[in-house]
Amino acid sequence: MFSRVLVANRGEIAVRVIRALHELQVEAVAVYSTADEDALHVRLADRAVRIGPPPAAQSYLSIPAIIAAANTTGCEAVHPGYGFLSENDEFVHACEDNDLVFIGPPADVMARMGDKAQAKAEMRAAGVPLVPGTEGTASASEARTAADELGYPVLLKAAAGGGGRGMRLVTAADELEDAYAQASNEAMAAFSDGTLYVEKAISPARHVEIQVLCDSYGGVLTCGERECSIQRRHQKLIEESPSPALDAERREAMEDAAERACRHIGYRNAGTFEFLVGLDGSFSFIELNARLQVEHPVTELATGLDLVREQVRIAAGERLAITGRAPRSGHVIEIRINAEDPSRGFMPAPGRLARFRPPLGPGVRVDTFAEEGSVIPPNYDSLIAKVIVRDDTREAAIERARRALSEFEIAGVPTTRDVALDILDSPEFRSGMYSTSFLEEAGARLPSFAAA
Repeated sequence: MFSRVLVANRGEIAVRVIRALHELQVEAVAVYSTADEDALHVRLADRAVRIGPPPAAQSYLSIPAIIAAANTTGCEAVHPGYGFLSENDEFVHACEDNDLVFIGPPADVMARMGDKAQAKAEMRAAGVPLVPGTEGTASASEARTAADELGYPVLLKAAAGGGGRGMRLVTAADELEDAYAQASNEAMAAFSDGTLYVEKAISPARHVEIQVLCDSYGGVLTCGERECSIQRRHQKLIEESPSPALDAERREAMEDAAERACRHIGYRNAGTFEFLVGLDGSFSFIELNARLQVEHPVTELATGLDLVREQVRIAAGERLAITGRAPRSGHVIEIRINAEDPSRGFMPAPGRLARFRPPLGPGVRVDTFAEEGSVIPPNYDSLIAKVIVRDDTREAAIERARRALSEFEIAGVPTTRDVALDILDSPEFRSGMYSTSFLEEAGARLPSFAAA
């Protein structure tokens, strides 16, 4: 096991990783920008290194600064968290060049899976079902030809990234040119790569993902699914497990596909296979997130596994204790609380938290970096906290989630708390019959939207 690990991130995920390291009796080194000098992750770490000014490009995305921080503090490994450099194969190579173990997948796997078009080709070779679309990247004219052949609507998607950035829904041919330019420009800004590919838009559809853990000895553990269809701006807002859309047969088929893909590509460490599930129950691969996911606590509460500790153990050369299918029980729901204004299209709303009292009680977990008086800076992601609940049944978990959100006192910035309560109360969510277009279709009649 490592003796000292650098955490190359900030916010709630840095706090989460530091706590896991301490439970493994491993020293944690934090990095921080000047915007985060008083942040919780800085205070929890055994050591902390300032790496630059607030802009992420000059701090949390600066590979030289992070490598220097790891070297000067005598770290043996680096945990990237999620976002920032977590899926940057150049960062993995930089760690290797400096005798630092990267706690994540190998650089070559990350590079292949980071190219979404290549990832689809490898999934095809592994026999994993795919969404119909171009086999590789497409120029604007090639995208038009593909869209005409596939039939509208289609999605333009960034080949180099995910998280909803560099993505546009195109419903008619006369929209394609402008949408292509917008998506390409957004992808270039986010990933320094403006190339796109085309997929048939499946609607209505469910967004369901499979969590995997793979060690260096060929062991693969699939950890069940997470339902992620409640989204805004192609980014997740509420997740749950098990998915109301899957039966046992479909769940096993999806986990088997994920395991097959892991073995085919030589995957290692934690990863998530994302799928679209159609009304007929058919599923199609979207992408592989070669890192820890924001919503990983859903799987942790469903399985009893600590995914972060498992990541560290795998990177340290240990074998998985179990392989195959992870046991799981109960029902888990996670709600993301973001500093966003739903009345303005979920625009980020940075500011100071005048009040912050997270909920407590049985079956409730809150992952956060925030405290009363904390500043939510404009430079980074708008996530403030994640409220995760578990109970024996879905109905009981929904009621527990409602209770927890109702107890959550948060003021000073607009947040998504009230929208989440409305969603939990909606007939669609209660019935489990919802899709990725839920907010687009039902948002206007939710009380929190009407009040705005």
